[in-house]
Amino acid sequence: MKQILLLEDLPEIRAWLRTLVLQVFPGSSVTEAARIHDALQQVAAQRFDLALVDLGLPDGSGVKVVQALRDSQPEAQSVVVTIHDDDDHLFPALQAGAYGYLLKEQPREQLMEHLQRISQGEPPLSPSIARRMISYFSAQANRPAAQASSASPDALMPNVQLTEREREVLLRVAKGFTLPEIGVQLGLSRHTIADYVKQIYRKLNVSSRAEAALEAQRLGLFRR
Repeated sequence: MKQILLLEDLPEIRAWLRTLVLQVFPGSSVTEAARIHDALQQVAAQRFDLALVDLGLPDGSGVKVVQALRDSQPEAQSVVVTIHDDDDHLFPALQAGAYGYLLKEQPREQLMEHLQRISQGEPPLSPSIARRMISYFSAQANRPAAQASSASPDALMPNVQLTEREREVLLRVAKGFTLPEIGVQLGLSRHTIADYVKQIYRKLNVSSRAEAALEAQRLGLFRR
């Protein structure tokens, strides 16, 4: 991670995050922004490897920056760093393309650990966020059939063919397990699981855990 965008309006928190980021990614170049307008200008002017994005900003929601990065720099990884842990903030950010979602209330050491895992191909998610995602998608999977879409999974995704192993990995990703945990469950290395996840995301044309969970639901994996 050489080029990093940091979007945070509060100077003291921005300085704290900058110090944290430089500890995790020493030698990186950090570009700071306090407004969505400024961040969008930076996105248009240069390439980024990673963006740490707050949501509640004076001129709107940081989701706009997440979406802009996804549209113009799909290789960049956007990680939301916020105090908001509710569905109204979480799911729009993930659906816009956020690679991870971290809560500022976590201890510094835990935040650093989550960011360090990015280089291992593991999306950074605060534990309470992962649990919220599991609860949400479990509830969706358990809806009465009459409320569900009448289209079958095959009709929704006619050209997607996942192997049985890929389905096993996808189900566990959708349930919020980390790559090491999935590796232990399936008797595979974390690096092998990371390769499976990349392949699954490519096949499904998704870029976040939330989108992958939606596709797992549509494929009927939660009913297995």
